[in-house]
Amino acid sequence: MAGPSDQDKLAEDWGLDDIGLPDDGMTEEQRAAAAAAEWAAMIEEAGEGEGGPDRVLNQDEIDSLLGFDASIGSNVELTGVQALINSALVSYERLPMLEIVFDRLVRLATTSLRNFTSDNVEVTMDSISSVRFGDYLNSIPLPAILSVIKAEEWENYGLLTVDSSLIYSMIDVLLGGRRIGGNIRVEGRPYTTIEMALARKMIEIILEDTHRAFEPVTDVNFKLERMETNPRFAAISRPGNAAILIELRIEMDDRGGKIEILLPYATIEPIREQLLQMFMGEKFGRDPIWEGHLATEIYSANVEIEAVLHEQELPLSRMLGIKPGDTVMFERTPSDPVRLRCGDVELTEAIMGHIGNHVSVRVTRPLNPPKVTMAAFEAIDEKMEGR
Repeated sequence: MAGPSDQDKLAEDWGLDDIGLPDDGMTEEQRAAAAAAEWAAMIEEAGEGEGGPDRVLNQDEIDSLLGFDASIGSNVELTGVQALINSALVSYERLPMLEIVFDRLVRLATTSLRNFTSDNVEVTMDSISSVRFGDYLNSIPLPAILSVIKAEEWENYGLLTVDSSLIYSMIDVLLGGRRIGGNIRVEGRPYTTIEMALARKMIEIILEDTHRAFEPVTDVNFKLERMETNPRFAAISRPGNAAILIELRIEMDDRGGKIEILLPYATIEPIREQLLQMFMGEKFGRDPIWEGHLATEIYSANVEIEAVLHEQELPLSRMLGIKPGDTVMFERTPSDPVRLRCGDVELTEAIMGHIGNHVSVRVTRPLNPPKVTMAAFEAIDEKMEGR
């Protein structure tokens, strides 16, 4: 432990004698207390202000920085670190053809619902966005009807959600209810049998229009599997899986609501290439310029031709016993035809001869017809497009 002389030397080295401590008969303990108070005052002055580098954050500021707030709902946009974590959702490429398909659905549904309700119906598309399946289920305002739909040709499922405002508005229109201005009051009771039946009819009309909207791209039928009112019973995918959400708004004069169609990316994966097109039929037709260029390059390519005199099978023991000077007899005569091959493909037959000092062959019959024709490739393309 340092003595008094050592402590004085340390105080001199650290400049403690220059910080204004009183020296009028104070004891060592009093001087130590005064030095500590002086240091605390200096630290407090350094940390004053909002931008102080040593300022300690309180709990509210820490929660705000991290994006955690127990007082907000689950459907509020997140901030802070949670927003960064949520942005890790896989960024899929845009699907231009999908936007065209649902624009077509808007036009078809407008006509179909006008015929169904005999009222002035306007269908508009609010947005197309990518969401996590679990986040979407947690954001559905209840009560609502969740329809599990199956894309039969794709062998996968999707969701079609109808909110209560649209259900009650549609029921009022179909059953001759009075026109009520503003939003219809949403009751907390379960849906009745009549309400479920009318909602099912409307959903089937939307699914038929969706089938017609996809028809130029691919032939797919959407079948209504079941209708649920509890989101837990409508889980068709893992909570973390990515899905595409299409929001359609249906207005009937001063009443209406919203329909949401959720398609997991695994569901639309079979037609991903078609949905990447910029316009209808972009990749379906042939390109004669490219075909001509490809044919020219193929015709100018160099290939190796082999003239096979004869082939025969020998026992392995005889092959291992062959020595220089042994003779292998070919059961052929000079006038027998030889086979011309390119790789493993047999092309035709020829007669062997010579021109000057070079061995030559003369083709004696036309080329063998190819086993694989363009018709086979076209059949494969039609089969892939029909999936």
